[in-house]
Amino acid sequence: MESTLLVSLNDPSFEYDVHALVKAFYPDRNVKVLSGEREENFFAEIEIGEGGARICLEGREHKWQAKEEEKRSVPETRGDFKNGFKAFLYEVLSRETGRKLPWGNLTGIRPTKIAYGMLEQGKNRQEIMDYLEDKHFVSGEKAALSIDIAEREREILSKILCGDKGDSQGYSRDFSLGYSLYVGIPFCPTTCLYCSFTSYPIGGYRKIVDRYVDCLLKELEYVARKYQGKRLDCVYIGGGTPTTLEAEQLDRLLSGIKHFFDFSQVKEFTVEAGRADSITKEKLSVLKEKGVDRISVNPQTMKQETLDRIGRKASVEQVEAAFFLARQMGFDNINMDLILGLPGELAQDVQHTIDRVAELGPDSLTVHSLAVKRASKLNQWIQENGISMLKNTDETMEIAAKGARRLHMEPYYLYRQKNISGNFENVGYARPGKYGLYNILIMEEKQTIIACGAGSISKLVLPDGRIERVSNVKDVTLYIEKIDEMIQRKEAF
Repeated sequence: MESTLLVSLNDPSFEYDVHALVKAFYPDRNVKVLSGEREENFFAEIEIGEGGARICLEGREHKWQAKEEEKRSVPETRGDFKNGFKAFLYEVLSRETGRKLPWGNLTGIRPTKIAYGMLEQGKNRQEIMDYLEDKHFVSGEKAALSIDIAEREREILSKILCGDKGDSQGYSRDFSLGYSLYVGIPFCPTTCLYCSFTSYPIGGYRKIVDRYVDCLLKELEYVARKYQGKRLDCVYIGGGTPTTLEAEQLDRLLSGIKHFFDFSQVKEFTVEAGRADSITKEKLSVLKEKGVDRISVNPQTMKQETLDRIGRKASVEQVEAAFFLARQMGFDNINMDLILGLPGELAQDVQHTIDRVAELGPDSLTVHSLAVKRASKLNQWIQENGISMLKNTDETMEIAAKGARRLHMEPYYLYRQKNISGNFENVGYARPGKYGLYNILIMEEKQTIIACGAGSISKLVLPDGRIERVSNVKDVTLYIEKIDEMIQRKEAF
């Protein structure tokens, strides 16, 4: 990787957006934004004032004067000022590099929220297209995708809450009356090359797994008491890899959840079965017996060489066997996760994966663009092998989209991540009626999500749309030691 690009910025409140946009235009460079520090070799110097901004980029000066309605001195228009500045910075970087980004100057992880919000305001499709293209420089293709998904999300939520009449006037308010539950299992068979999630190789933690489940059940029992009388809509058990638990541990956990919580109105009960090397008939039997109606079997790729490279020990044959076993046991809503841009993979490898997955016939696909996380082993791999070995392109994204269409799936949720390969996105595809409701709720932030377990983050959606968060400690041992403190944090939540 080439040398670091240093950016001088006089206002730290703009650091996230500046870093995200510069990194998007220069994905093969490290980017560091400095405030109040002096360096000789700044790539760019950015000064932001009350009425505009100045950018000096490699010796060339660019100026922006905010419009009257964008003045940042007025609290109500500070968002407009930031959007105006981001448009200015985007245009400067675009001219400098000769590039356009598919998502324009949008730096957040939820680009569909803009389209969703505008639909709720009564805006038509063309008005939203114009806004995304003109104000945020989003490509026509991505703007259309964003609107398609937002329209589908509204339709899905409306039908679930209001029946087939689709009376959309009250469903947002109705979802605020309920909540969903996330349960985190932070163990995995091994740690994958690209992973930065809270996960621990199960081999080194088996002795404390039972204690972890005990503490998790204690936290869950408290949550059930606190939210007694409030409608529970979705339960999602993720990780990590939940099926790293032994069958009896899974049984104890799920039995506790079913005992503590009222499932009479639960619309979706998902468990990320995850890696094929942790899926057994006994564990699937527990899931089936406890009423789990949606699972994931996640290959990420069907190329064995890549699986070995990224540290996933399950073979392609194990993935197929786990999928067929789940089908035989009556699971009729199975998701599969794929990652595009994995080390060394080319378009033909993605096509191979899509063809093998299509033969299995899952009910939904979640297609991720590889995100390079600071805390992952992938960072070191890039230092040794070069970022050019990570290739995600329009071609590979289209291969995945065509594969989803072959399986009669349609896109229903979308999100982005920092440092995502090719500046693309993660898209969830599903057959009609097999959508992941929890995924929509958490992406559009329509409902309070109470999260239990090490490293989990609860989100309280307030009536005015504001969101408050409370997090649990990430370290498993600390979580066990401080379980009473984790519960106390939720008492004030």
